[in-house]
Amino acid sequence: MKRKLILATGLLLAIVVVLAGLYRTLKRRPVQASAVEIKIDNFNFAPATLVVRKGTQITWTNRDDIPHTVVEDDKTFKSKVLDTDEKFTFTANRTGTYRYYCSIHPKMTGKVVVE
Repeated sequence: MKRKLILATGLLLAIVVVLAGLYRTLKRRPVQASAVEIKIDNFNFAPATLVVRKGTQITWTNRDDIPHTVVEDDKTFKSKVLDTDEKFTFTANRTGTYRYYCSIHPKMTGKVVVE
């Protein structure tokens, strides 16, 4: 009985490890589209992290009822103040990680990873 429990626990642990690795692999796969959208709503960027291919056009759309901005940490891109339903577009032409925030609400942050 004890041996069966140990084997079952080991098997369950192995399945969890495999599924966690698969999840990480699938999560990091870049979006295949040539254009993607990040929504700004309820003081959040959604998705908060996006993985795309080089050359992808990224559009942020403010769906919130208050103004927001999109500013990359190194100022690689910077939007004007976006009112409700206004958009800002940036084409990611270099690989790397772009971390960005709303300059009006600095706790609002996001990340685009370009592969």
